[in-house]
Amino acid sequence: MKKENFHLSIVVNATAKEALESISHVSEWWAKKFEGRAEKLNDIFIVRFGETFVTFKIVEVIPNKKIVWEVIDCYLHWLQNKKEWNGTKIQWEVSTTNNLTTIDFTHIGLVPAIECFNDCVTGWTGHVTKSLFKLITEHKGMPE
Repeated sequence: MKKENFHLSIVVNATAKEALESISHVSEWWAKKFEGRAEKLNDIFIVRFGETFVTFKIVEVIPNKKIVWEVIDCYLHWLQNKKEWNGTKIQWEVSTTNNLTTIDFTHIGLVPAIECFNDCVTGWTGHVTKSLFKLITEHKGMPE
């Protein structure tokens, strides 16, 4: 049976480089409580939401095309399995056609069978389609 990793796409009027740079500014679109760096291979960063935290390591970078964050530690306080995201990956792929850039977001390991699926889909959808989109297009995101 094929895993159904959560995926969504947005299209922005920006270059691939601008899109990936905006993604790396995590505190401007996702979490105000941000520690570390999210720009280059092997960077490690932490996002915090109250009791919840997630630690990521950047494990793959293809300039102007792709960046992958791997969850190396987490504590998701509202779940039975508070480490549910450990080992999952956030993959960002960008491509540009006719001056419009498509950002493909995939949370590898966020599948319907896991406990946080519905809540996490709702969260990612808002953060990516609203806050990240606004950061790229209006230069002002809506981080938590």
